[in-house]
Amino acid sequence: MACFLVPTAEAAVVTVVTKIVEKKELKKVHVDGSVDEVVKDETEKIPFSRKLKWLTNLQWGGSLLLAFEHVWHGEVVPWFPFLSAMSDPADAAEMFHEMSTVGVTMALLTTTVWAGMLVVANVIEKRKVSDTESVTE
Repeated sequence: MACFLVPTAEAAVVTVVTKIVEKKELKKVHVDGSVDEVVKDETEKIPFSRKLKWLTNLQWGGSLLLAFEHVWHGEVVPWFPFLSAMSDPADAAEMFHEMSTVGVTMALLTTTVWAGMLVVANVIEKRKVSDTESVTE
């Protein structure tokens, strides 16, 4: 009924964190306190902000698809309280149960898939670095 709200909340939080990490990656702070803008180098490792964007894309995309599915089945309506389950306390209890079980599971599954993507990306990065080192020798 409202399980899409859990990955949506996670996506919102991770989007804010991504913006903060991007700003920190673009600035280089010296010992004396001066700040230089850092030019991104394509030969370096994939920045963590880009990896966080992968997670936000997974979360936002999944949330939109789930929200569409709930609209399609009439569980999300264009009038207050917007969730059809909120009109009856018994349905609201069922909705919160679904959010705490299905919604959390979906958010964890998406995050686990992202973690797998990070492992694969790190293996590819290490292989790329070792290939460039063997070519230069």
